[in-house]
Amino acid sequence: MPVESGSSSSASAARHPKQKRKAHSLSIRRTNSTEERPPGMHRDMLEGQDSKLPLSLRNNLLDLFGQIEREFENLYIENLELRREIDSLNERLTGDGQILEGGDPNKGALKAKASHSTSQLSQKLKTTYKASTSKIVSSFKATTGSRAICQLLKEYVGHRDGIWDLGITRTQPVVLGTASADHSALLWSIETGKCVLRYAGHAGSVNSIKFHPTEQMALTASGDQTAHIWRYMVQLPAPPPQPDASCDDDPDLSDREDGDLDGEGPGEVPTIRVATATLKSHQGVVIAADWLVGGRQVVTASWDRAANLYEVETSELVHTLTGHDQELTHCCTHPSQRLVVTSSRDTTFRLWDFRDPSIHSVNVFQGHTDTVTSAVFTVGDNVVSGSDDRTVKVWDLKNMRSPIATIRTDSAVNRLSVSTNQRIIALPHDNRQVRLFDMNGVRLARLPRSNRMLCVERLERSTQLCVERL
Repeated sequence: MPVESGSSSSASAARHPKQKRKAHSLSIRRTNSTEERPPGMHRDMLEGQDSKLPLSLRNNLLDLFGQIEREFENLYIENLELRREIDSLNERLTGDGQILEGGDPNKGALKAKASHSTSQLSQKLKTTYKASTSKIVSSFKATTGSRAICQLLKEYVGHRDGIWDLGITRTQPVVLGTASADHSALLWSIETGKCVLRYAGHAGSVNSIKFHPTEQMALTASGDQTAHIWRYMVQLPAPPPQPDASCDDDPDLSDREDGDLDGEGPGEVPTIRVATATLKSHQGVVIAADWLVGGRQVVTASWDRAANLYEVETSELVHTLTGHDQELTHCCTHPSQRLVVTSSRDTTFRLWDFRDPSIHSVNVFQGHTDTVTSAVFTVGDNVVSGSDDRTVKVWDLKNMRSPIATIRTDSAVNRLSVSTNQRIIALPHDNRQVRLFDMNGVRLARLPRSNRMLCVERLERSTQLCVERL
């Protein structure tokens, strides 16, 4: 391959000792002709060709491909040597009136040894191939069937800084909640896109928002090292005259200033400034919080490397969940069981079991190689974890030894979300793209990019609402 000849002369020199030890097999190597050419000859030829890649990047790619080829050559030579050994054994056994496959039971050890060696070589080839190509190639599962088509329904404009999280109430009236770095949480009418309530009780960035399963209560986590529980009452505005009108039909919508919500900015809507309960046992930023099933307890995750479990009625700290080596990035509770999953920058996520009131157990999972940005439960018995290592993995709670599906992407994965009824995974990336996958890792759609606004998208062929976070 030309790529091998493009590797550096130092790499060629480092290969010479192995060539001397295996001189009898040099005739099968296609790249031994490098001794007959000046070192770096092919690299110079390739560098002289037209290419849009930067020279440094191109050289790195050539070196990497050269290393991959050399590794495959070494494995190929080992495979040929093993085949020679097997042929030699067969010749000796044939001379004795036996063959390796048809010998007597006393020769079974030879057959088992050869089979085991072949199996080891096959596994080594697979492992080396995966490890080498993963450095430069992002793998994607092929999509089967037709992809979903996303249609823009509504835009919600009003926050004055980045939006970190959002949620939808589980009780009537159904509203959308958003948490922002502008120190506020806003509640929106999904139908009209108008802000109906503002919570301004935090002194720092609001990092997450979750709604009580049965009551009109919200739980927010903040950079002011606290989590707040607050009650809300909203009155939804009347729907617009043409509810099916697309926001693309309004050419002036993208030109509105932040806070101009059809004449009702956040400063003109009801504002709550005092929390019903304040949870303040953390010594660092509270990055996430969630309600346990039943809504009588909540769990918070912090940059102080701990997660706390509180009683809602008394605001009492019940448990401090320690064990992570670095800052926590997210926490999530199971929708029907007393289970909690926490993720961390230490590349792990932990499963905490509170089903037995007297004790709680914890399991640690090391399925990623970089920060685990979030891990969430599905309605079934699955956990979905996303990471800065550009992978998303689906796990079965009944067997967490290895993932049942792996999604490989081309960018780090931020805080992911899983739909409750369609089992669709929404992946927001660092490159401002949002992709949708099913639980088998098959890509369904990619939401259109948006520079400024928070958008709710609808999947045609289903009633699932997906929210794009920017």
